Amino acid sequence: MKSGPIGVFDSGYGGLTILKEIVATMPGYDYVYLGDNARAPYGTKSYDTVYEYTLEAVKWFLNQGCSLVILACNTASAKALRTIQQKDLPIIDNSKRVLGVIRPTSEVIGHYSNTGHVGILGTTGTVHSDSYLIEIAKFFPQIKVTQEACPEWVSLVEENKHQTSEADFFVKKHIDHILTKDESIDTLLLACTHYPLLLEKIKKYTPGSTRIISQGKIIADSLMNYLKRHPEIEIACSKNAEKKFYTTGKTEEFNSRATTFFGAEVRSEKLVL
Repeated sequence: MKSGPIGVFDSGYGGLTILKEIVATMPGYDYVYLGDNARAPYGTKSYDTVYEYTLEAVKWFLNQGCSLVILACNTASAKALRTIQQKDLPIIDNSKRVLGVIRPTSEVIGHYSNTGHVGILGTTGTVHSDSYLIEIAKFFPQIKVTQEACPEWVSLVEENKHQTSEADFFVKKHIDHILTKDESIDTLLLACTHYPLLLEKIKKYTPGSTRIISQGKIIADSLMNYLKRHPEIEIACSKNAEKKFYTTGKTEEFNSRATTFFGAEVRSEKLVL
């Protein structure tokens, strides 16, 4: 099997917070990132639309020689991953793999809570899918999970308003709401890859004893473990420490904002799906 880069997909910039941690954990591998900025956000779109867009992206990654694609987007993981894994990959190429961010997070989230009460902060699409409720129950049936949709948060981050007073208003609103639903919550999961950029605001309105969990390191560690357990996939991942970035949006705008998410300079190429 010819080796190729690991593909990382997101509806916009958020997946760069995942890629950043993956690169820090596994720096020797090649990566190709695609942000579907022209059609973002995904969180308010229907299942069929998210599935259609995500499948288009996955097919593009496979055509780039990727044997492994990470859907670094909670909404795509919730609405499209299972169908792509079960229906599409066996037809396209059964030797390829597409992984998401919900299952690896659900496998460990219960270890962070002392009270057994966990809060999920996500997009409307992720919350309405109940994917976290279903997956966490498989690994931690005793955990009580409370969800809160935060539809404004992605836009705040995408529009570079995450440090404004407007961000304060919407962050406080949703933090207050979820903690009112269940006062015993001691762990909050940021179940959207955009939300780490709101971390300081979230901390500001959250009790100091509450743990706030971002997904980046969890996904990176899970991926490293996955490759150890699947040497046939690992050997198909090229290792030249190269990174390429693509966006369906405007490259200048993407490069400017992506640097904030990735923590290093980003130079992207325009892609039309």
